[in-house]
Amino acid sequence: MSDRDEFTEFLRRVRAGDAQAAEELVRRYEPAIRREVRLRLTDPRLYRVFDSMDVCQSVLGAFFLKAAAGQYQLEQPEDLMRLLVGMTRKQLLHKARQQRAQRRDHRKLAAEGLEEMDVAAGGPSPSRQVAGRDLLQQFRKRLTEDERQVADLRGQGRTWEEIAAELGGNADARRKQLGRAVDRVTEELGLQTDA
Repeated sequence: MSDRDEFTEFLRRVRAGDAQAAEELVRRYEPAIRREVRLRLTDPRLYRVFDSMDVCQSVLGAFFLKAAAGQYQLEQPEDLMRLLVGMTRKQLLHKARQQRAQRRDHRKLAAEGLEEMDVAAGGPSPSRQVAGRDLLQQFRKRLTEDERQVADLRGQGRTWEEIAAELGGNADARRKQLGRAVDRVTEELGLQTDA
């Protein structure tokens, strides 16, 4: 089996909700995501408010949801790395804008002790969330029945043309329908990444 075939099979398993594949993806790509956050997060006031794990969990959660819906066309590991790094940059910008928009007084945070700060939660890792399928179930609940059918067919690896032939409409309209649904639900779940 070629490297490309192995990667395609790996992504198929991720899309299908395979816990081992999800854990492997987290193990492979989490360090790169966290490194990207640390390199880009240069404002110490923001660093006190959230850390690389916050952004990493949000990026991976959004990726798993969108991957399960078949939104990404990735052909090699480098494509996945570029996608995750891009999502990380956008998520970091989103969080920074959100923090600044709230006009919080960051000086108060500097005076607090570590035990009083709101640090990254020690809750379940993204791989456990995916393994438990909680996030995916929440995602699916927020889709309409028609959107769920499109997501299911796309998650099975069907092409947009095949989906349009089975459900009606045209391929581009079905692709846009799912894209808008995924964006809407991702935002509702607080996993905004714009990627």
